[in-house]
Parts: sequence; structure tokens; C-alpha cells
Amino acid sequence: MGLISAKETKNNTRGMGLLLVFFPDHHNNEDSPSSSSSSPATTLLRSRSSRLLLSKAQSTISICILLLFLTLFLFTLSTFEPSSGFPAVSSRPHRRFLLNRDLSGSESRRRYNRIALQGMGTLLLRGTKSMHDLIVAHIASDTTEDDLRLFMRLLHRSGVTSKSDVVLLFNSPSSSSRFTELIEEENDSFLKLVDVHRKSNSSNQIDSVWGFNLTKFMKKQSSKKETSSSEPIWGKKTHRANNFNDSSSLNNTTESTELLTHGSVVGFDVTELDPENSLSGFMDHVPISLRRWACYPMLLGRVRRNFKHVMLVDAKTSLFLGDPLTRIRNRSPESVLFFSKHSSSKKSSEVNPAILIGGAKGIRRLASSMHTEIVRATIQQQHKKKNSVTESVVLSQLVGNVHMTKNFEVVTSESVVPEASSLAELRTRNSAASSIKNHDIIQRGGGNSNHIIDIMAIIMKRICSCELDSSVYNYC
Repeated sequence: MGLISAKETKNNTRGMGLLLVFFPDHHNNEDSPSSSSSSPATTLLRSRSSRLLLSKAQSTISICILLLFLTLFLFTLSTFEPSSGFPAVSSRPHRRFLLNRDLSGSESRRRYNRIALQGMGTLLLRGTKSMHDLIVAHIASDTTEDDLRLFMRLLHRSGVTSKSDVVLLFNSPSSSSRFTELIEEENDSFLKLVDVHRKSNSSNQIDSVWGFNLTKFMKKQSSKKETSSSEPIWGKKTHRANNFNDSSSLNNTTESTELLTHGSVVGFDVTELDPENSLSGFMDHVPISLRRWACYPMLLGRVRRNFKHVMLVDAKTSLFLGDPLTRIRNRSPESVLFFSKHSSSKKSSEVNPAILIGGAKGIRRLASSMHTEIVRATIQQQHKKKNSVTESVVLSQLVGNVHMTKNFEVVTSESVVPEASSLAELRTRNSAASSIKNHDIIQRGGGNSNHIIDIMAIIMKRICSCELDSSVYNYC
């Protein structure tokens, strides 16, 4: 028993020795009773601090994870493509939501709210084929509905849309929304007019000046391959629906040797073509008469390979009686035709900025030069402490500058575009009608506002004097 006790005692001693080696703190605590009182307090503070830091870290991580999941959730919702059981969300900008809302009462109106070109513009009437000529009409902020209705009605009736596409340049998105329904009504009336005259086969009711000539829009086809050989550049390339406003329905009912031909009508606003308002850094208020020159380079640059001739025109003051582009079709692509401006004085040196016709290359180069010249003239006026920069003066200075016009050919015309004031004589003298018939475009001058209203009423009355036409238009 004694031997066993001795061995056990020795083993216990060895065990304690091992404990002392592996846990030296306990040995120190036993050997240092003075430090045993301060160590628990320090350890407690350290543990509390560690728990506080750990709690803050966990909270921060939780917030970050929550934000990450929220971001992923919102991204998933924004890119979610609804199934056929749910209504699709339109990707069109806010302006087209307004158009859809304003025109939701008619299915025929909604089908035109389509992108015109490369994510911009609105297709208002799809043409039957691609055209070689382009008319760009800017619409001033003070243009009324009657002004634009008369412009669109005469534009179609003149026959110019049988060979040209039409771009309407609006002063703002709200202006575009305000006039869209009116433009579509005139487009509808034009197609109805074609159908009515085609079915009537009567020419004895055609007015010598304001009558509608259907033959300008009917093109003979030698083979069927030409019907789909040249698609319009405007709008999405899809199969055409069989509806009245798509002229394919009219073509299907005509003889195989004759097909209806007309251009497209599209609308752009200046914020699409000049989103940063590039002239705003040089002047406080930029009217569309000046801002349009910043829009032309982008528009004409995107369609530079599609058109041979371009016409720039003011929709408020210009009235079409024929096709003014015939004046420039035999000239070089760099040529630009300028008209003189009406002036009360004997000298009429200023260029008329409301009507400009030329080759596509010449008009595009003119637009770039005019944009630069407007900036230069504005800076000069600021140095002179003057705030007025008129389009006519700047354009006249540009045309007179040999160095600025070296990129395009200047073709000047000594004559001015006749004013529509002479139309007042139509009520009493027929000789005035024959003189007006010799012109392809006229202008409404300034003068008395009541006199202008009378002229518009006279034109509308002459148009509506035809029984066939009066059955088509809503305002006869």
C-alpha cells in the first residue's frame, strides 16, 4: 500500500507540473495575489468592447446585405418581361404615353404612335415607298391649329407628297402632342380624298387652281416586283396591316398596272434632335427659327444616303400650290436655291429664310455653316451689348460671305415668293386665279390679321366648293 501511495503521489505531482506548463496564468495568479483583483475588471471591459464592436459590425453587414437584396429586387422588377396574361409596359418615352392617353378613344389614332427613325420621332403616316425628296417644315410656337391645318391640307393637295417625305419639326414635346391628332385627321382626309376621286372617275368638278389631281399619286407599274422593292426608311419594317390609313388597302383594289404612291409624314421635336440646346449657352431664349439650325445636322446626317433633294420651309407662312422641288432637281447636289425677302424698301437684299431648296449635300452643309454663323453673330452682338440676332440677317451675311459658302453652291433668285394677299381678288376676278396657278408656292405676309383670316377663309371656301372634296373634309 505504501508503494502504491508513493507512486500515486509522484504521478499527481507530475500532473500538476504539466498543468503549470500549459496554463502559466494560473501559476502567475497564484504567485501574484496582488494582480488577481485587477485582472477580472480588465477582462470584463475588453469583452464588453469586443461585443460592442461585433454588434456594430453585424449591424453594418446586415444593412449592406439588405441594400444589396433590395437593389437586386428592383433590378429584377425593371427588367421583368410580363407574360401574355399581364399588360406589357411600354418602353416609349413619357411623350408617347401622353399621345396614347390623348388618342385612346380611337384605335386608328393609336396605331400611328410609333418610332420614326433610330429611336426618335413619331410616324404619323407611313408612305408607300422610299422617296428621293424630303420636305422639313418647322412649326413655330405661335402656329395655330388653323395655320397647320391649312398647311397640311394644301401640302397633300398640291401633289408634292407624291414624290416627297415630310418631316414636321415641333418647338417642344407638348407642341407635338397638341398637333398630332390634327395632322392625323388631315392624313386620313387625304387618303379618303384619293379613294373618293378614284371611284368617281370624274374630272369636271376639278377647280382650276385648288382642285385635287389624282393622277399625280397614281403610278403605273410594269411588274409586281416594284411594289415592295423600296421600303420607306421611317418606322419599323413590318408587314403592313390591312387598314384604311395604310394605303396598301387602296392599292389592292386598284388595277395591277396602277398603284397609289405617296410619301411618309413623321414628326420630331427639337429636344430629340438637339437635346442639349446647343445655342442656349449663347443666348437666353432660343426661338425655333434659330434652334432648327442645330437640329438639321443630326436629322440630315442620319438620312444622308436616302434623299437627293431637301426643302426647308416654314409651316406657318408657306402654302403649297405645286412642287417647288422641280426648280432644283436638275442642279448639282451641292446647290442651294435662295429667294429674296419681301421688303417695303426698294432694296431687297435680305434672304428669305422661310423657303430654302437644294441638293441634300448642299442643304446639309448650309445647316452646319448656319449653325456656326449664328454662334459667331451672337457673340458679336454680346460684345456690342445688343441682344437681337435675326435669322434673316445672319443668313444674308452667310450667303454674302465667299469663305463660308465654299462648301455649297449658292443659287440666288431675284424674284420673291409671292404673297397670298392677292388671293383676296378671287372673290371678284377670275384673272387672279390664272396668275396664282403659275406659282408652286406662296406665302402669307404680315399685314392685318383680319386680312390673313379672310385669305384663309377664301382658300377653304374654294377647296370645299367641290362636292367630292366637301364630303371628305370635316371643316367644310
